[in-house]
Amino acid sequence: MSELTFATIDQTVLDTLEPGGRRYWTLIAVLFGGVLLGAACWTYQIFVGVGVAGMNNPVAWGTYLINFVFWVGIAHSGTLISAILHLFRAGWRNPIARAAETMTVFAVCTAGLFPFIHLGRAWMVYYMLPLPNQRNLWPNFQSPLMFDVVAISTYLTVSSLFWYTGLLPDLAIVRDRATGFRRQVFSVLSLGWTGRFEHWRHYTRGYLFFAALATPLVISVHSVVSWDFALGVVPGWHTTIFAPYFVAGAIHSGLAMVLTLMIPLRRIFQFEKIITTHVLESVAKTIVFTGLIVGFAYGTEFFIAWYSHNPLEQYIFLYRPTGDFRVGFWIMVVCNTMIPLLFFFKPVRTSIPWLLGISICVNVGMWYERFVIIVTSVARDFIPYAWGLFTPSPVEFGIMIGSFSLFFFLFCLFVKHMPSVSMTEMKETLE
Repeated sequence: MSELTFATIDQTVLDTLEPGGRRYWTLIAVLFGGVLLGAACWTYQIFVGVGVAGMNNPVAWGTYLINFVFWVGIAHSGTLISAILHLFRAGWRNPIARAAETMTVFAVCTAGLFPFIHLGRAWMVYYMLPLPNQRNLWPNFQSPLMFDVVAISTYLTVSSLFWYTGLLPDLAIVRDRATGFRRQVFSVLSLGWTGRFEHWRHYTRGYLFFAALATPLVISVHSVVSWDFALGVVPGWHTTIFAPYFVAGAIHSGLAMVLTLMIPLRRIFQFEKIITTHVLESVAKTIVFTGLIVGFAYGTEFFIAWYSHNPLEQYIFLYRPTGDFRVGFWIMVVCNTMIPLLFFFKPVRTSIPWLLGISICVNVGMWYERFVIIVTSVARDFIPYAWGLFTPSPVEFGIMIGSFSLFFFLFCLFVKHMPSVSMTEMKETLE
């Protein structure tokens, strides 16, 4: 960090905005193809009906709800790194804060598609809005589906404002170095920023305000998502631990996604002097902490099921590690609680290949966590006659590929056309 100056920080970040080469546009084309695949599968489902998905009786939600919860969880990392660590003045967050905030916005946008997809008749979402309509219908605010609409829209609004506020000084730097049409675009985006004292005063106060406002959203948004399940009487869902359990899991998966994205970004853009090994090591230490919380939540679930002497709860928690979906359960346990413990060893958490590999394992494990929670409980409900197995259909796989492609497509476009590292916050770390 001592080798950096204001000029080298600006030049290093601005060099990433140069026109992309053949490899970059090939990657963009591949990701866009994945987006088109997902859009085609969704269009096919709209015309034929949701029966083309693998959802059956009693598993009526399937991968759409799994992916919705997964992407909402990914979105929490940006708020954690940018807002909470900003309030605690943790300097190691500055190099990765911008990318984490961007992840938040794009992950929330991706998650917001799944209620539309799962609704089947997507145009019926009009009746979920609190607006007068010709059918005199009004949303039922006691419905968990309405909880999601309110939580996601609120989180997206605050996260977008927080993200854009932090971008303003950097957009002005790009504007001053650009020419032609590009200069005109960044002149509009920078909102007339000149760097006067009044601008900096309002910027620092506004950024601090959004950080303070976004911090309780980390807890509230995923707590609301957990109530989608906890308010039901289904065995394995009706528990009070779901809110802190989901929040810890969301932060766990979000931090892992930060490593998954930042390590390739660091290599491609030569950010080694900015995103140092110390920064990645600090993220790894936080993953150990969240992994221990998630492991404690797993153990608490099993203890409460045993302690309650409720035969239905006991059965479902015995079914998860030994039943038809036991492979997913053990992937969840190993990837989320055991593999992250390798970060206790300094050679592991300072090794780039180990950091990338373990972060991908955590992402896989967190996806399977949502699969185990959602599918196993409804596959073994109260009535044995209605029991069934769930297998995702090709349409569901296509839409899932499309969601991942959309997220990485938007992120790749951003890092090539906008400053992916906050030059302003990096300068604050210099002595």
